[in-house]
Amino acid sequence: MTFEPEQLGQSSQELASMLRDLRQRAGLSGVRLAARCNMSQSKVSRIENGKVRPSLVDVEQILRALKVSSSVVGEVSALARRANTEWRNLRELRRKGLGTRQAELKSLEASSAHMRYFLLSMVTGLLATPEYVRASLAHSPVDTSKAIAGKLERQAVLYDTSKRFTFILTEQAIRWPVVYPLALAEQIDRLSSLSHLPNVDIAVIPLGTPTPRNPLNTFTIYDTSLVTIETSAGSLVLRDGRDIRGYLNEFSGYEDSSLHGEAARAKLAEWSATCRS
Repeated sequence: MTFEPEQLGQSSQELASMLRDLRQRAGLSGVRLAARCNMSQSKVSRIENGKVRPSLVDVEQILRALKVSSSVVGEVSALARRANTEWRNLRELRRKGLGTRQAELKSLEASSAHMRYFLLSMVTGLLATPEYVRASLAHSPVDTSKAIAGKLERQAVLYDTSKRFTFILTEQAIRWPVVYPLALAEQIDRLSSLSHLPNVDIAVIPLGTPTPRNPLNTFTIYDTSLVTIETSAGSLVLRDGRDIRGYLNEFSGYEDSSLHGEAARAKLAEWSATCRS
C-alpha cells in the first residue's frame, strides 16, 4: 500500500470522524463499543474526538466490533495507516527553520525514557563535537546558527541518569570525513569518553562484520512509541506498534553484532590513532 507523501500524517481528524460515524450507524453507544473492544469508554471517546491517535490494532478491534464490510475495513485501515505515518520534507523543515526541528527533538528526548539510535553514515548531534556539528550543517542553504546552538544544548540530556541511551554506529558513520583528520580524532575520542557514562551505551560495527540485515537508513526509536527514519530528502515518522516492533527487532540484531564496552573503546582508539597519524 502506497501513499503520496503529502497525505501522510494529515488524516487523524478524518479517521476520528469516520470511526464515530461508523459507531453511530451501527447503533452502538460508546460504552457498548468499548466493552466489545475491551477498551475503556474514555479511550473510545478520546479516539472519536481526535485527542488520541489510535494504533492500527485499535482500529482493527473497533472495526471487528462494528462488523463493517470488507470494503470499509480496507478504506478505514488505509486511513489509519496514513494517520500513523508522517513525512517531514527537508525543504519544509528548512522553511520553518532548522532551530525549530531541534526544539522538536528536545521535546521528544524529554518525554522518552530509552532512546535507541542506529547511525549508518554520520555521528548524531547528541554525540558530536562543536566543530563536527558546524561542519555537518556547512552545506545548508539557510542560516544554521540556531540549529547549531540547539544541537549543542540538547547534549545536556545525556547526563540525565533517569534516561537510557543506546547508540549503534557503523565504522562508516564514525570515520566518514565530515571534518579534517585531527578534528575527526577529537570526535572519535568524544565517543569513547561518553561511553563511560552509566546510562549511555555506545556500540560500534566495524566494516566486514556480518549483520542479520543490510541496513539502509539511520533511524531512532523513542521508547516503544515512535520511530524516525532519516533520508536525504527528509524524515519519516512511524507510530504504529507493528512498525515499531519491526525496528526494535532490527535494532536488536545490530546490537548483537556490535562491539560494546572496552572492545568498542579499543576499536575507537585504533581509529582515532589512524586519524592522528
